Amino acid sequence: IAPVILPVLVGGLIVLAMRHDLLLQRVFSVAATVVLLLISGALLYAASVEPPEVYFMGDWPAPFGIVLVLDRLAAIMLVLTALLALIVQLYAIGTGWDARGKHFHALFQFQLMGLSGAYLTGDAFNLFVFFEVLLIASYGLMIHGGGKDRLRAGVQYIAFNLVGSTLFLFALATIYSVTGTLNMADIAQKLGTLPEGDAAILRVGAVLLILVFAIKGALVPLQFWLPATYALAPGPVAALFAIMTKVGAYATIRTGTLIFPPTTPATGTLIADLLAPAALATLALGAVGVLGATGLARQAAFAAIASMGTLFIAVATFTPQGTTAALYYLLHSTLGGAMLFLVVDLVTDRRGTDTTRRALPPIAQQGLLAALFFAAAIAMAGMPPISGFLGKLLVMDATRGPGMGLIWGTILVGSFLTILGFARSGSTIFWKSHETQPEEPARHAREPLAWVAVFSLGLGLVLLTVFAGPVIDY
Repeated sequence: IAPVILPVLVGGLIVLAMRHDLLLQRVFSVAATVVLLLISGALLYAASVEPPEVYFMGDWPAPFGIVLVLDRLAAIMLVLTALLALIVQLYAIGTGWDARGKHFHALFQFQLMGLSGAYLTGDAFNLFVFFEVLLIASYGLMIHGGGKDRLRAGVQYIAFNLVGSTLFLFALATIYSVTGTLNMADIAQKLGTLPEGDAAILRVGAVLLILVFAIKGALVPLQFWLPATYALAPGPVAALFAIMTKVGAYATIRTGTLIFPPTTPATGTLIADLLAPAALATLALGAVGVLGATGLARQAAFAAIASMGTLFIAVATFTPQGTTAALYYLLHSTLGGAMLFLVVDLVTDRRGTDTTRRALPPIAQQGLLAALFFAAAIAMAGMPPISGFLGKLLVMDATRGPGMGLIWGTILVGSFLTILGFARSGSTIFWKSHETQPEEPARHAREPLAWVAVFSLGLGLVLLTVFAGPVIDY
């Protein structure tokens, strides 16, 4: 329970006792995130050597009590979240983003509480509760620093997610009316004993759940909130949001393998049949968006959409091989997406704009930024030798069989369009800039913590590539 309790205690302490002292906020928030990473590592080890562990809050049994469950999947997501959070925090401190608005570190901790709870809960209603916690915190982080455009995008973000929350409640009520429980394991047990007359109601509940997770995961046609939200959010917040869409994929894996597996008579392959075409359309839309975007931030946002399409293609197979490919690609796309958003923020800060329509004079640390942008771009496009190439190979291998021509063609053409989009932007920003003004670029603050954060994400991608075998085996 520590990954849920620790962030909320520290977040509350920051609000009550440190709201006027930024240095104390930074110290306590970073220390809490380091402790969270250590705890998550210990839980990952425990999940590796022991069977799944269940924690009954108040010692109330299912279906009455709130249950937390630790298994390998939950532990992997906890470690990924804590690691990304620490890197993003260092970047926010190094660039001064946390000082541009109020309560950044408190909201950051509440966000970690919601994410940790969503991964650990074994109860569908409390999955909804933790969704709301992380969304409320993300609303504040989204508009951090202010601005009319950011506020407008934040309102759009809130509106879409409120629709998702309402659908979530309808789905839970529908499922509860049939099963009398919202404990995930309990639902899975009772599905086999339900009368045939309840099958239609159960299918309605399953479809509503998939709609909710499609909104969270930015699947077509419910992806409209993501481009503006991610493009206008502060750089470190957009990088943290790289894990937010993965909550939708995580919840889909949980419910699609535990509650509504393809062997369930009432739903059969309904979930897979809905997810597969939506995932292909999402990948295609994201790739076209990368090619057509005229700003780096929107380009990174569309790359995130394309990565979610690739991820859901693997999820929709609902096979062990497909789930393995999905989880490996989830790790890669989270690190790669976060790295791209942070590099875009560094470039925008130095250029004063993120437009890719025209070349501007050279910027400070241009060569280093060009190398980092190149690495992040090939990671998101799925080019060798970065882990994205291995991830897409795993996804393609997991989808062998009927329809593989359409799936493989969409993945390969999408990768090609993504490469073209990033190549155009990179050449305009880093190559053509030398033709506009030959003199020395303007100086800029060194920001060592920001560089450490970006290089850490790059190192994570390298390690994920080098140790791909052990990670896939795990």
